[in-house]
Amino acid sequence: MQFSLKKILPHLLVLVGFIFCSLAYFSPVLQGKVIYQSDIVHYTGMAKQQKDFKAQSGEETYWTNSAFGGMPTYQLGAKYPHNYIKKLDLSLRFLPRPADYLFLYFLGFYILLLVLKVDWKLAGLGALAFGFSTYLIIILGVGHNSKAHAIAYMPFVLSGIILTFRGKYVYGFILTAIAMGLELVANHYQMTYYLMLLVLVLGVAYLVDAYRKKMIPHFFKAVGVLSVAVILAIGLNATNILATQDYVKESTRGKSELTINANGSKRENTNGLSKEYITEYSYGKLETFNLFVPRFLGGGSGEDVGEDSAVYKYIVDQGVPPTDAREYTKGLPTYWGSQTIVEAPAYIGAVVIFLFVLGLFLVKGRLKWWLVGGTILSLLLSYGKNLEFLTDLFINYVPLYNKFRAVSSIQVILELCIPVLAVFALVRLFNDVVKTEEKLKALKNTVIITAGLAILFLLGKAVGIIDFVGGIDGRIREGNGQAFLDALRADRASFFTQDTLRTLLFVLLAAGVIYFFLKKKLNETKVIIVLGLLIVVDLVSVDKRYVNNEDFVSKLQMERPYQANKADLEILKDKSNYRVYDLTSGGAKTSYFHNALGGYHAAKPKRYQDLYEFYISKNNINVLSMLNAKYIIGQGEDGRPFPFVNNDANGNAWFVVNTKKVSSADAEILALDTLNTKKTAIYSEGFTAKTNLPKAFIVDSLALIKTLDYKPNYIKYQSNNSNNGFVVFSEMYYGSGWNAYIDGVLKPHIKVNYALRGIEVPKGKHIIEFKFEPEVVKSGSTIALASSILLGLLVLGGLIYGVKSMNKISEE
Repeated sequence: MQFSLKKILPHLLVLVGFIFCSLAYFSPVLQGKVIYQSDIVHYTGMAKQQKDFKAQSGEETYWTNSAFGGMPTYQLGAKYPHNYIKKLDLSLRFLPRPADYLFLYFLGFYILLLVLKVDWKLAGLGALAFGFSTYLIIILGVGHNSKAHAIAYMPFVLSGIILTFRGKYVYGFILTAIAMGLELVANHYQMTYYLMLLVLVLGVAYLVDAYRKKMIPHFFKAVGVLSVAVILAIGLNATNILATQDYVKESTRGKSELTINANGSKRENTNGLSKEYITEYSYGKLETFNLFVPRFLGGGSGEDVGEDSAVYKYIVDQGVPPTDAREYTKGLPTYWGSQTIVEAPAYIGAVVIFLFVLGLFLVKGRLKWWLVGGTILSLLLSYGKNLEFLTDLFINYVPLYNKFRAVSSIQVILELCIPVLAVFALVRLFNDVVKTEEKLKALKNTVIITAGLAILFLLGKAVGIIDFVGGIDGRIREGNGQAFLDALRADRASFFTQDTLRTLLFVLLAAGVIYFFLKKKLNETKVIIVLGLLIVVDLVSVDKRYVNNEDFVSKLQMERPYQANKADLEILKDKSNYRVYDLTSGGAKTSYFHNALGGYHAAKPKRYQDLYEFYISKNNINVLSMLNAKYIIGQGEDGRPFPFVNNDANGNAWFVVNTKKVSSADAEILALDTLNTKKTAIYSEGFTAKTNLPKAFIVDSLALIKTLDYKPNYIKYQSNNSNNGFVVFSEMYYGSGWNAYIDGVLKPHIKVNYALRGIEVPKGKHIIEFKFEPEVVKSGSTIALASSILLGLLVLGGLIYGVKSMNKISEE
């Protein structure tokens, strides 16, 4: 027992250290504050209706009417039955947000290094290097929580895979199944996809090694074990995966029915996103050096240049009071790279990069090559449109690659690979098998490369090769004049010089520590402590430029991020059912208060987006009325938001006189420009090939349909008509979930007017109900339950196996 405690104690101390570091960095959480995350503010607006519904009814809704005219909540934090892997995830994230994600960064990387047989002290150092990497902190600052969530579980998954390839089939299987289950819980399939690419590189490295060692059967046995583990992990998340797959087909990530664009040009119709959208955020080749020098390209798109800046001096010289001038120096466009907007540089750390380069010389074998391979692949793909031939190759031929945008985010792979190789450089450095002469030679080459690169940058600036000219400088000149632009460029140059000298200093300090170790002036423990301090000081000081205590606000401010203006308050007096189109605010503010025709989401419903591009963005009142936009918020005479009433709004439902069948979705959407939607419904044979409606219906003055109940997942109407009729509902069509009932009997309904629902109603008085009853939730929950039970039994079996193995070893 004493031996076991002695063995476990260092790891417990490390975990306590991780908790301390996580809470120390995000210390305001200890005061009950929360970090202000712009993306979470949008999410709060989008999810308010479903959360309010859950609070009032105790029931989960899988549909919301508050955004884009209506959409599933599958990607808005929907909770599913039997999602037990999510409960495990919540248990691991016991710290206040976002300290919980930082702790997961540390923990996952630590476990990965332990699995790679790294000493616990070096594993702890590596975990800090990974967790404090600037990009990983920045995404927490802006609210990319699901991305951070998925990244945090990547090392766990790799740990299970490596254990399995090492022949630890039982433990490897269990860890892979659980870790992959947790990875999928994060619900950021882009990050999971990038992890898959890294795993493929890892698999190639193991395959080549297995071929050389004549262990091909073992390799494929491991692949088989891992395949079963992944299938089980998918089963644990079956509901979410099936629901996401279902929604993707109906979102902008799926293939559109249209073959034309709003301007009449031919649409590039694929099963994914357009190339322009995918590569909108492409990493510039010159930005590669941001990994090594934080403000190599000026930092972020909105930097604080301070009172010692050329811009501050210029503004004061123009007669602006110092206090006002100081405010003006905040949020300046010092970034001069090629991307549209950058929150902060993806800085990995001067010391970490130094050790990575050292690892290139000291580390041998498959570990080095899969880490280097993953790093290079990640970097090259992040260039996007700046390395077009490779990007085109992946978009056109690699499955699912065209489903994801912002290719620069694939750099999360090198964010993981570089610290691992950096740690293994130290493993080899401390290994007596490697000769001191070889270590000194590697150190010399590393200093020449890293310090030499920094000196080369400084020389480049001195001779004028680097000009600090940005892509938006023309606009800056037009708005502020050439003198201001010259001052801004001077500040860019100052940032460049300061951070390059800073990087050079950290490189020389790290080199000095290793040199003194090789000369036996420092022992291993002191080297680890000093390098750990250098890494933390280096990274945290940069991180704090972008995510710090000033970003925290009261909990109430994040729970209620939006305040109703006079227009909102006036509209809310109307207790009927309607939609609001807001021309004055973007994002999810309108969704927070109303059923909106806007919203904020990376994967919008594609039919709504088509309507937006063709008509809504042009304020086409005919289409707005069809969507029951009773209120349009615009600017009043005083410049403030004002609620204009659209008296022509069609309402919730109406009987039409005519139906018209057209040959295609193109014809259907084009007809909406002039179609009298109050009298005519149009549908396309491409979507409803078996549907042939009567072309005309008799609608007398007594025919009516009214709404009796209106909930996110349930709508009830009463109709009365002396003739058979056809009703159009101003609700978005979504065939995989919405069911229509007339007097309690399930009846088919169809898509009309490109995006709405329509149904034939027999004469007389009837109750019409729409219920959102997605089969994917029912079937997925059953699979998740079965998978959870199976995993539980396997874990129990694994524990029994482990105990028996330990007893057998003790007896021997």
